[in-house]
Amino acid sequence: MNKNTLDTKAPTATKKPATTTIHNHTRTDDYAWLREKESEHVIDYLHAENDFAKAHTQHTEAFKDSLYEEMLSHIEENDASTPVKVGDYYYYHRIDEGKQYWAHYRKHLNLEAAEEVILDENILAETGGHDYFQLGALEVSPDHQWLAYSTDTTGAETFTIRIKNIATNELLDDVLENNAGCVSWGDSHTLFYTTEEADTKRSDQLHRHAIGREQKEDVLVFHDPDGLFNVSAHLSKDDQFLFISTGSIETTEIHYIATNAVTNAPTVIQPRVNGLRYSAEHHNGLFYIVTNADNAINQKLVTCPIETPTQNDWTTLIDHRHEVQLEHVELFNEFMVSYERQGGLHHLKVIKFSDGSEHVVSLPEPIYTVWPAANPEFDTNILRFAYTSLTSPLSTFDYNMKTRERTLMKLKNVPGYDASLYTSERIYAKADDGTDIPISLVYRKDACLNKPTFCHLYGYGSYGITVDADFSTTRLSLLDRGMIYAIAHVRGEEIYGRQWYEDGKFLKKKNTFTDFISCAKHLIDLQYTQPEKLSIEGRSAGGLLMGAVLNMAPQLFRVALAGVPFVDVVNTMLDESIPLTTGEFEEWGNPKDEEYYHYMLSYSPYDNVVKQDYPAILVTAGLNDPRVQYWEPAKWVAKLRDNKTDDNTLLLHMHMGAGHFASTGRYAHLKDLAFDYAFILDQLGLADHKA
Repeated sequence: MNKNTLDTKAPTATKKPATTTIHNHTRTDDYAWLREKESEHVIDYLHAENDFAKAHTQHTEAFKDSLYEEMLSHIEENDASTPVKVGDYYYYHRIDEGKQYWAHYRKHLNLEAAEEVILDENILAETGGHDYFQLGALEVSPDHQWLAYSTDTTGAETFTIRIKNIATNELLDDVLENNAGCVSWGDSHTLFYTTEEADTKRSDQLHRHAIGREQKEDVLVFHDPDGLFNVSAHLSKDDQFLFISTGSIETTEIHYIATNAVTNAPTVIQPRVNGLRYSAEHHNGLFYIVTNADNAINQKLVTCPIETPTQNDWTTLIDHRHEVQLEHVELFNEFMVSYERQGGLHHLKVIKFSDGSEHVVSLPEPIYTVWPAANPEFDTNILRFAYTSLTSPLSTFDYNMKTRERTLMKLKNVPGYDASLYTSERIYAKADDGTDIPISLVYRKDACLNKPTFCHLYGYGSYGITVDADFSTTRLSLLDRGMIYAIAHVRGEEIYGRQWYEDGKFLKKKNTFTDFISCAKHLIDLQYTQPEKLSIEGRSAGGLLMGAVLNMAPQLFRVALAGVPFVDVVNTMLDESIPLTTGEFEEWGNPKDEEYYHYMLSYSPYDNVVKQDYPAILVTAGLNDPRVQYWEPAKWVAKLRDNKTDDNTLLLHMHMGAGHFASTGRYAHLKDLAFDYAFILDQLGLADHKA
């Protein structure tokens, strides 16, 4: 079907003006009615949008199918993780050809032993006929007898916990509802789990459950009434303590319970102080605490006796460094590994407890990503870490911290991939204020032959989350069509430490948007690409980034993909009844403060849509999304349709049975990506092109 002959008309959202006045300023929202999720009219409208999107992508159906097959061809359909030793067992997961989800296994004492199935996600997903399935927790009891697992079948990220006997496969009657995602064993008969407030979905309570009891008998262990704070819990590396963490974006407070006395009340380490953040681990009678105390913006490491854990008794072990961000430490019996970021890259530093000697694990490429993998064993000299880069598939290594020998345990096999055909680099754009903004690039070596080519620019820029330079098999479908894939490391990330994040939040949030625009202009100025060959993408808070830059500089881009975009900033942040709003005050600010109100209003994508030309845009969303409510992208699309002065395609694809992360099965996920990429490549005129 030719898209130019379609007679399907774009849905028209009825305007029902609703006014809001605050700080003596009145705004009119024509599409506030789209919040009425139970309204048949709203659901009909969303279905109409989906029908419109389907009709206007029908001509790419064959191309989308070929993209899906292409992406599938680069995946090892029969795959397994590297076994992880925990006590007397080796645990691993495997996925078989044709299966959407992983199955989980273990072997006793050695890898030649008989295989035990502990959980098959595929069976769970097929039971009940749900459109959506997500496994949350998967926790084995300390005695390896019981498995606690949680599932979500709506996409709303509210989980149900079940417990089974691994040896007999018997599912117990215990059913724990309203789980907020955190599940942790205390001892082999006691489970701790969080629950959430019904309206705000804030994780506010920690409960203790004894196996075999009904949920109504569970004990409330901890409750945080502060709307900014969320509660979670986890075991220390040596299994001696349960740490209960309650925290906001800016502040944390940690309590602990000894696992040999799980019914005891929790004890606080350091009572909360506004702006003080810390995490805790235990080793040989000491708490090891990574903290920003004493203006250590990039964090430092302190220790304290468990008997006197408050800040007055903290002793500095690793000082704060302006050029190095200390993210966390991994503790073993004889060694400590500090996970640090310097110069935009991560490093693993090994420190020996007995003499304080240290060394950095050497890594082979100038641009890469590295992180500790599963390291559950405390009394071992082996550090397992994962390594990847823009051109190197994921590798899993075992590193002997004594001998410094590195053993490759697994290299992710990517069928049809030849690394010698690709290259990566990092360049720097100049921001409006003169700051150098890094851009990571990957492309085929034959793509950039002294002329501008097609480019896909990705960005996020919030919460201090850095988009690191990792490998992607699905990205090959862009690279093999001559595209450059670029990551804009805008402020709001933490690629250069905490200050890089602070310079992209609150009343400096616009730096995130202008940095991205500077990156786009730099790629154009250096002749990597041209506006008519440039596509952009961002999800969630990255969707906010997309909405902002499309209002500010639409002429720079040919096509945009905005996934579950947070675009109705002011309305959402003024409404504390919306899940997660209150906790976000420490990321965006509170618009009930007049200064923040006007600043947020000046960049909120929904509020700044104007009558101008916009590039082609695909917006994706989930009806059950608890993070970005479905109505934000729906309202934004409606307002864009009413205002844009061009004939470029604008589509809304609403997942009616999913949440923030769309489809979860691996084949379904690939089909979602194929749909997105087909739209981008079609708009760029690359649907029939393959390098």
